[in-house]
Amino acid sequence: MTKNVPEGDFLYTGAKVKIEDKDVKKKDKKILEPDLTSLLRPKPNMSILGIRPKIWIYNITRNAKKGPLKWIKKYGEPPVLFSSVKVDYNRDIVSNRLENKGFFVANTSADTTIHGKKASLTYLATAGPRYLINTVNFTTDSSDLGKAVHATAEESQLKIGDSYDLDVIKVERERIDSRLKEQGFYYFSPENLIIQVDSTTADHKVDLYMNIKDATTEKAKDIYKINNIFIYPNFKLRDTVQGKSPAAVKYKDFYVIDRTNMFKPAVFERTMFFYKGDTYNRADHNLSLSRLTSLGTFKFVKNQFIESDTTQKALDAYYYLTPMAKKSIRAEITGRTNSANFTGSEFTLSWRNRNAFRGAELLTLSAYVATDVQVSGNNSGDGIFRYGTEANLSIPRFLTPFKLNTSSAYIPRTKIVLGYDRLERQSSYKLNSFRTSLGYTWKESLEKEHQLTVLGVTYVHAPTVTDAYKLLAATNSTYRNAIEDQFIIGPNYNFNYTNTARAYKKNTFYFNANLDMSANLLGLIQGAKEENEKKLFGTPYSQYVRGELDFRHYYKLGLNSQWASRLIMGYGEAYGNSRSLPFVKQFFIGGTNSLRAFRARSLGPGIYRDPAQDSNDTISADQSGDIKLEFNTEFRPKLFSIVRGALFLDAGNIWLLNNDTNRSGAKFTKDFMKELAVGTGAGVRIDASILILRLDLAFPLRKPWLPEGERWVFDEINFGNKEWRKDNLVLNLAIGYPF
Repeated sequence: MTKNVPEGDFLYTGAKVKIEDKDVKKKDKKILEPDLTSLLRPKPNMSILGIRPKIWIYNITRNAKKGPLKWIKKYGEPPVLFSSVKVDYNRDIVSNRLENKGFFVANTSADTTIHGKKASLTYLATAGPRYLINTVNFTTDSSDLGKAVHATAEESQLKIGDSYDLDVIKVERERIDSRLKEQGFYYFSPENLIIQVDSTTADHKVDLYMNIKDATTEKAKDIYKINNIFIYPNFKLRDTVQGKSPAAVKYKDFYVIDRTNMFKPAVFERTMFFYKGDTYNRADHNLSLSRLTSLGTFKFVKNQFIESDTTQKALDAYYYLTPMAKKSIRAEITGRTNSANFTGSEFTLSWRNRNAFRGAELLTLSAYVATDVQVSGNNSGDGIFRYGTEANLSIPRFLTPFKLNTSSAYIPRTKIVLGYDRLERQSSYKLNSFRTSLGYTWKESLEKEHQLTVLGVTYVHAPTVTDAYKLLAATNSTYRNAIEDQFIIGPNYNFNYTNTARAYKKNTFYFNANLDMSANLLGLIQGAKEENEKKLFGTPYSQYVRGELDFRHYYKLGLNSQWASRLIMGYGEAYGNSRSLPFVKQFFIGGTNSLRAFRARSLGPGIYRDPAQDSNDTISADQSGDIKLEFNTEFRPKLFSIVRGALFLDAGNIWLLNNDTNRSGAKFTKDFMKELAVGTGAGVRIDASILILRLDLAFPLRKPWLPEGERWVFDEINFGNKEWRKDNLVLNLAIGYPF
């Protein structure tokens, strides 16, 4: 590592800051020392377990002119030399940082440690007493600006008794500026505020005085209103940038300059939060930009405010919008896995029109063809061939008989879907599925989203069933449910909350709630009962209520590790016209994204065990239930680079609401906790951000179908036994995290 270090110099291996002061609390040292160390320059060469790979690459490729060594040369770096370290500069940086944190008498020295051809530094900081805030005073004048600044005092981040901190003072100036921007002070900036510090009035305490700088311009002191609003929905550089264009069309409070008449002016009424005469405020400014962006029609959205040349203390607003290509065709080939352990590929061809009816509507026509094979599970090797088509119209507003608006930064959408799917399951059956729906999607905020399907209709019909499957269906309702004609008609509501995008938070959460209903009103009107089955277009319709909750918690452990947990609870009840939930609405458990120690859809319900699970001669049915309870937890440490590990524990089961003569022990009872399946395992994930490949190896700890008292199987675990591995080890290969 040191062979290219010049004589008389040393390889610089890094530095640290150590605070030697009994007056500084231990918890404060833990925060300050890493913070101060991060300021030191230069940074040493990267080290992995004491080895510096980039120096090694540099050494072996230094004189490379061609071949493989020249290709990897760019990954090396020369050794960082001790002579390049500016010790005095770093000492000043540490002392200055401590002063900014309230240690006004801080002093720093440096100590060098040399081992052979390597050298490191330790900066010893004597912090001294930390100064606290004694008083906070907003000493402003009686002008509009002065009053506005003084009105922010109650929410000040500067608290009496807190430590002096320059970073908090900067945040306070930004906070005040944000408040003023909501009140029309367009030209004001944080630099117009000064906080004066007096440390002479009390021992180790400071008095703070918030003032407006004398050099503040008159513009910064004035409140501005909105004058004219110009919107260029098909902006080109040749268009007039300022002033009302001759081609402008006045629509209510806006001037729309659209030379090609590409958009209806009403589109912008739903996106703009500014109106002529309004006082400028940053919130409406940002909301308007967010709504224009969320339309999904424009490639670029730019905005400019210019002082009006006709009205004093007024701003003309300009919005320059560059649309995306109106029409596009997209082809996709994807590899996929799902919770039923099916692995396969799918080809999708889609055509898009981003402005179908001049109202920024998104019309998508798509068709797909796919093939899947169950690589492990109930019917390993059983193949599925699928194809279908869909028309999807997304309208950027609530399409309702009455006017309905939202104040969110996100455009609400009305969605109309019409689709057809064909599923051909080798050696079993073929299904036709027709579906249509009308619904709404809207977001309260970045974290909260609502989806309401006012009316969804699904019709499923099996035109072809193999003789072998018919024999099984004749005696077992589990098989029969999968091929029954299904007519589902009703609403669906879904609420989703997540703050997982806030990567800086230690605790983040995900919550999803879904309520699904079918034919509740129709069944009531027709008086549908089990003994008096009603039909729609010659097919009995399903009548049920179904709900599902999915709660997840993510806990950061250091910078690169995470503990993730999930709880799923589901309940569905068929009534009136139905004896059971439609097959597609029932709950399943097991597989790559569920209980990984159990094959997909092979577990349950309750303590029931399908005999076909242990036979290769019989088609095994997917086991389903009316009630679901599932818990998963896993530790996700970063191993190195993009490779992460996992240690996990999964538990759960499904149950039926009523007895089933073909599935003994499947009904939900008060002893349900004794019927939980438990599995554990370990995994590796290649997290390349755009693609996550996952490999999990799991095995059961508790098998609910065994006699009570024998369900925990710790004593049977034997990795050296071939038969045990064959019966118990489950390898899950998947794309993406399980949750």
